[in-house]
This record gives sequence, C-alpha cells and structure tokens, in this order.
Amino acid sequence: MLEILSLIRQDGDPSWCRSVPNWDRGPWLETLLGYRRARGNARPRIISSHLPLHLFPRAFFGSRAKV
Repeated sequence: MLEILSLIRQDGDPSWCRSVPNWDRGPWLETLLGYRRARGNARPRIISSHLPLHLFPRAFFGSRAKV
C-alpha cells in the first residue's frame, strides 16, 4: 500500500520511491521516531500504522485525513 500511495503522491514517478526509504515516506505513527518524522514530512503526508482505530488521537477524527 505504501508503494501505491507513494506513486500516487508523485504522479506515477518512481524516482522518489527508489530514492527515499520506506520509513521516511510512510513513518510509523506508534513510534516516537516515526511520529517526529511524520510531523516533519511535507503535506500530504503518508503515515503507516497498525493501531486500532479507537487508539488514534482525537484530532484525527476531526481532520480531513483519509484512512
């Protein structure tokens, strides 16, 4: 899924996918390092997680984020 979203974000250009590691393109929300990387990434952000939906921050539900 991360590869597909990365390609969509870059209009099908695979150079970004090849040059940027997975953990920088779609950092894990549940790790401190991943959270910091996600906040520093340019919008629109791609964020990976295996958290159940009920554990997401409350602000998430009021945002326009797509799941």
